[in-house]
Amino acid sequence: MSTYLDSKAPDFELQNTEGEKVRLSDFREKKNIVLLFFPLAFSGTCTEELCSTRDNMKLYNSMDAKVFGISVDSFFTLRAFKKAENLNFTLLSDFNKEVSREYDVLYDNYFGMEGVSKRASLVIDKEGTIRHREVLEDSGELPDFDAIQDTLRNLS
Repeated sequence: MSTYLDSKAPDFELQNTEGEKVRLSDFREKKNIVLLFFPLAFSGTCTEELCSTRDNMKLYNSMDAKVFGISVDSFFTLRAFKKAENLNFTLLSDFNKEVSREYDVLYDNYFGMEGVSKRASLVIDKEGTIRHREVLEDSGELPDFDAIQDTLRNLS
């Protein structure tokens, strides 16, 4: 299945930081979705990205958006990361790498580790169509938050 602009976002079910299953399709017709794939919890750029998102949650909420951070870390690690950084949005564990693979955002080799998510952002509208997609090869770069927010504004 394609995960490019104007294609339907593949549905998925992942565990949140409490070990509960979260299904993307449960938000269809209810919320715009922002998916933020990130390489690894507790790493510098990932912490900066997710704390910036945390600090802008009022903006995302005002645009009727539900934000999900996704990494290949275990939900136990993500729970500790969420608590340590006081993150106010849902983190999802793609420990088995199925969703990162489906969305075509996996590194073949990331500092000697296989199967780590690339830094990627997607905006999915309420009908389940991908309206923004950015995949960064350099994990030291941050997503284009302005482009994410502009896309959400255009959906409102």
